[in-house]
Amino acid sequence: MSKGRPRDLSGAVVIVAGSTGVLGGGIAQRLDERGARLVLLGRDEARAPSVRDGVPVMGDLRDDDMAQRAVEAATSRFGRLDGVVNAAGVVAFGPLEALDDAVLDEMFAVNTIGPLRLLRAAVPHLEDGFIVNLSAIVADMPTANMLAYSASKAALSAASTALRLELRRRRVSVLDVRPPHADTGLDERPIAGHAPKLPAGLPPSVVADRIVAAIESGETDLPSEAFVRQQRRAG
Repeated sequence: MSKGRPRDLSGAVVIVAGSTGVLGGGIAQRLDERGARLVLLGRDEARAPSVRDGVPVMGDLRDDDMAQRAVEAATSRFGRLDGVVNAAGVVAFGPLEALDDAVLDEMFAVNTIGPLRLLRAAVPHLEDGFIVNLSAIVADMPTANMLAYSASKAALSAASTALRLELRRRRVSVLDVRPPHADTGLDERPIAGHAPKLPAGLPPSVVADRIVAAIESGETDLPSEAFVRQQRRAG
């Protein structure tokens, strides 16, 4: 796995998209423990994690103004922006012919287009900052009956690679995260279809711990194997 410069998260201003979800919330809590100041993006403020210094921005990542609202919240409240974590996502199951236009549109809007809009708004403020994009193991191993999910996550992973090249002169690190199945309950809330029998998922705490450790150590690539090794060490 490639590494850049170590990073001190104390005082860093970070937007966490998907912070009202299990994994995004866990990442936000760990950033808070390190002293980061947070903008919490999500759909349900009641599910937002409790942090010492944060501002909630509630809405749908598909909304046209969501990205700008988040960036403005960071710059107006804290005066700057140091990092963005894209942890929002939806999943659907079933063969391609079973997925209607609405499902395909939502899949790519939430998993790909929304994160890219957020990054487009954030990049001008991220000199010497960092970006974390949560893709999934299916970006490396596309899976039958998860075609749309696989494709949307692979697109985000590809965007991470290209963005890393675009932003290297600004000293912005881009971390591409492709964890294996985690026990977040996402597979129990698909926007279409029914989940097949899946292997036991990793504890979300293991995934969140590894991601934040990677931010601190300056890693830029976090494939599924990195999480398996982390769980073995924890066990």
